[in-house]
Amino acid sequence: MVALETVRIWAVVALVVVGSFFLTVGTIGLLRLPNVYNRMHATSKPATIGTVAIFLAGFAYFGPGGAGLSSLVGIVFLFLTVPTGAHMISRAAERTGVSFLGSVTWPGKTDDE
Repeated sequence: MVALETVRIWAVVALVVVGSFFLTVGTIGLLRLPNVYNRMHATSKPATIGTVAIFLAGFAYFGPGGAGLSSLVGIVFLFLTVPTGAHMISRAAERTGVSFLGSVTWPGKTDDE
C-alpha cells in the first residue's frame, strides 16, 4: 500500500514538472517569437499540453471524485476552447492585414490579393 502511494505521489510530481516545463516554453515563445501567428502557435500548443498535464496531476492526486472530476472537466474545456481561440486570433490577424513573414501566404490566395 505504501508503494502504491509513493508511485502516485511521484506521478503527480512528474506531471506537475512536465506541465510547468511546457508552460514555461510557451511563455518563452510568446516573448521571443516575431509575429502574431508564431506567438499564437507558441502559446496554444504548449499551454494546452502543460495545463492538461497539471490537470492530470490534480486528477491523480484527488482521485475520480470531487476535485478530480473538475480536473477532467477542465481538460475537456481546454480541448474545446484553446483551438477555437487560436483560430479566431489568426482570423482576426488575417482580416486586419497582419502579414506572414517572408514569402508565406494564406492557402488559396495569391500575392495580388
